[in-house]
Amino acid sequence: MKKLYPMTILACAFACLLLPGCKTKTKRSMWDDNKHSGNFKNKNSKSFWGNDSSVAANDGLLGPSEEDFIPLSEEDLKSQFADGAIPQPKDSPGEPGSGLPGIDQFKLPSSQLAAIFRNLLFNTDDHILRGKESLQVMDNVAAYLKEHPNTYVFVEGHADERGPEAYNLSLGARRANYVRSHLVSKGVDLNQIHTISYGKERPLDSSHTSQAWTKNRRAQFRIYEKSAK
Repeated sequence: MKKLYPMTILACAFACLLLPGCKTKTKRSMWDDNKHSGNFKNKNSKSFWGNDSSVAANDGLLGPSEEDFIPLSEEDLKSQFADGAIPQPKDSPGEPGSGLPGIDQFKLPSSQLAAIFRNLLFNTDDHILRGKESLQVMDNVAAYLKEHPNTYVFVEGHADERGPEAYNLSLGARRANYVRSHLVSKGVDLNQIHTISYGKERPLDSSHTSQAWTKNRRAQFRIYEKSAK
């Protein structure tokens, strides 16, 4: 085997120090790399959810705030599965032969009806109504529709501005279907109730505040009175 002389060994060691690939990472450099990687991940997540610091701090996008969060009970889970069990109306408004106009002819309730068909407000990231006031509103709506079989409604599902568009459309649909399912369970003819979701596209209040978001997380009614034959 060929011997390596001291000068040859020294030259090889010096060359290795000059090459970047031969540089050994210290604990400090490894910590710096991890820190930069973490910053990159955080930057990407912020760009996905938006850069509004007030959103993240108050009732944020990562989920409901502590005051809004209500754990789901077994009854809630049953009602979620039941949402899809109720058939859709046999006629679609606006289609020939349905006897109903398109949704543009369904009007927001006014006068005395506005006191009955009130907006229903939801907690963040939720489609279940638990408050006594909301349940009373739905009971009043159900009672009116049963007494007026020629009255037809669209239940609109809405969300606040936070989160992706597709998610909010889905959430709006769940909210509208939840209200419809509840009304049908109270004895309303399922053919009187139609649903639609607008997601975050039609806010009542376009301010970027928690008060505005509370108003916008809603189910809203539109009404059509069909003339009796």
